[in-house]
Amino acid sequence: MKKPKLPKLIKLPARRGSAESRVDEALSGVPRITNETVAEHREAVLSGARKYIYPLQHSKRRIVRISISLLVLAVVFFFSYCGVGLYKLQLTSGFIYDVTRVIPFPIAKAGPAFIGYESYLFELRRNMHYYETQQRTNFATRDGKVQLQRLKQQAMNEVITNAYTKQLAVKNHITISNQEVDAEVQLVRSQNRLGSNDRVFKDVLNEFWGWNVDDFKRELKQQLLQQKVASQLDSVTQNRATAVLQQLQGGADFATLAAQSSDDVATRATGGAYPAVIKRTDHNIAPHVTDELFKLKAGQISGIINTGYTLEIIKVIDVSDNSVHAAHIQFNFNDISSFVKPLATQHRPQHYIKV
Repeated sequence: MKKPKLPKLIKLPARRGSAESRVDEALSGVPRITNETVAEHREAVLSGARKYIYPLQHSKRRIVRISISLLVLAVVFFFSYCGVGLYKLQLTSGFIYDVTRVIPFPIAKAGPAFIGYESYLFELRRNMHYYETQQRTNFATRDGKVQLQRLKQQAMNEVITNAYTKQLAVKNHITISNQEVDAEVQLVRSQNRLGSNDRVFKDVLNEFWGWNVDDFKRELKQQLLQQKVASQLDSVTQNRATAVLQQLQGGADFATLAAQSSDDVATRATGGAYPAVIKRTDHNIAPHVTDELFKLKAGQISGIINTGYTLEIIKVIDVSDNSVHAAHIQFNFNDISSFVKPLATQHRPQHYIKV
């Protein structure tokens, strides 16, 4: 029997290498990551993005330039409008007034001090409000334009006088405190001269002058400063009043001294007697005089009362429940203009508008 033939053996492939060699072989085509390759990759990415960034930066700078140009143009237009409106057209609108309250446009110069346009409009607008609302004046008419021109001149004179008064006050160490202003307001209101309560007081201010309480106090403070400067600088009137008071205290007759010394022509012939009895709400008598009258008894004589515009010495003749019969000797202060004039002559005011 023949032996079966064995099949030929399949030739097996050569045995592969170790696991490390196979990994190395797989990673042989992958680029190595180093600091240099990271830097190169980052630069390649940034280079691709710059073509988009540069146009954006250019547009941004252009927007900034355009915005700045528009802002400058708006500022130039605003100041040009205000300049023409204030110095050529002499506008008095609420908008223009609000602008002058923020930006100190000058309207005149009194000596070394510039006068703000706002001060001028403050004085002018309150008078315009009074004539428009209380006198029914139409400033667009021929007569109204004449009236407006007069009010403008009055407002200009007032702010220039105020400026010189402040200079005199500084030179003579004269001031008006807020407490003095508040005391004056309280005195006037206690005699029901500006309304019986806060609401009526505010309504009166707004109706007649278009003011609020702060506006009223501002104007009052200016008036009080003028009065105080005139009072302290007018030594002649002070001396006259002091001399008459000393004579009264020495027993001199009140009526005789009133006829000889009083500056009130209307009462001088009657020995200083007021023509009618005086009540607390009498608006024809200075509030300081009224306040003092109701503190005195019949036959008593007061000291010297400074009303701001005059010095007064009063005598109570008789008293009833709500009224007083009295007489007075009045000494008029020189007007503030008499003290301002020498200063204005030495340093003449300059006007930046024609009124």
